[in-house]
Amino acid sequence: MCTYLTKSIPLKVSAKGPEGWFTTTEATVYVDHPAHAPADHTLNIDFINRSIGPGARVALELDAAAARALARAIDAALDEAPEGLLP
Repeated sequence: MCTYLTKSIPLKVSAKGPEGWFTTTEATVYVDHPAHAPADHTLNIDFINRSIGPGARVALELDAAAARALARAIDAALDEAPEGLLP
């Protein structure tokens, strides 16, 4: 079942694709059928810069456990960073 559950945000970060490093302009997060991961549905995250072309994309397909573990790890790393290190 396709959910069409999609969240897009402007996000200017660095990503590394097949052509090397590039700046992204958005991130899209959605639940759908994966293109490659061995699962029926995954949480997919695309980091994109459409102005550069189709090669300026980094995609992740995460099962629910991996997506939740990644979210917890991101929160923990940010919470444990020394005070004043990050804005």
